[in-house]
Amino acid sequence: MSKENAEHVGRHLAMAARLIDEDPALAHEHALAASRRAGRIAIVRETLGITAYATGDFALALRELRTYRRISGKDDQIALMVDSERGIGRSDRALETGRAVDRSALETPVRVALAIAMSGARLDQGDLELALGELEIPELDPDRAFEWSPALFAARAAVLEDLGRADEAAFWAHRAEVAAEALGMDEGGDEEIFIEDTLIDGELLEDAPAQEAAQVDVLEDEPQAEPTVEDEVRELLGEDADEDSSSEA
Repeated sequence: MSKENAEHVGRHLAMAARLIDEDPALAHEHALAASRRAGRIAIVRETLGITAYATGDFALALRELRTYRRISGKDDQIALMVDSERGIGRSDRALETGRAVDRSALETPVRVALAIAMSGARLDQGDLELALGELEIPELDPDRAFEWSPALFAARAAVLEDLGRADEAAFWAHRAEVAAEALGMDEGGDEEIFIEDTLIDGELLEDAPAQEAAQVDVLEDEPQAEPTVEDEVRELLGEDADEDSSSEA
């Protein structure tokens, strides 16, 4: 694979990532263009699957995310795979897909996203209590907020509302709002934040214990710069080219 082609692929992937929220259809076009140039690269198939999901083409999303998993050996898009099965009306297959992975081996954000997707599949089948049970995971702590907490709290609130447990639903909906606000104030991204009643009122505790305060401090050490999409694509394409050369020899 030539350097010029790698650069084209990198630009298409970068544009897809940039446009996915504001213009999913255009992001999908960029992902398709990248796939035509480098269809054997995992990140390309992953991007195509994500943009297909964003545009509502769940059959294509499922196909591409399966291919991504086969190439990469990773389960980090398992929640989208479950949701894609739901999108094409196969809630049974969605539950089977989710149960087939070892949740303990998943990173926390992926595990939480999977719990939410599995809960949705239970809702599709009308099993409200089982839908609530899917959300009973260790990360469901109303007094702490991570990047995944607002969605998890909101999902629980929605199921409780369907169950007619209005007071509990209102509590979790409120915690979701507070968590989102708290995380919006924290530019650290994945720093843990304790949600206190005084924070709800717009005030901060002045006599918070030192141990608790230490847990909400932003790390002073600057993180190492992550590789860009273009860098990752070039690296992958380079490895792919080396494999082709060795096979020809």
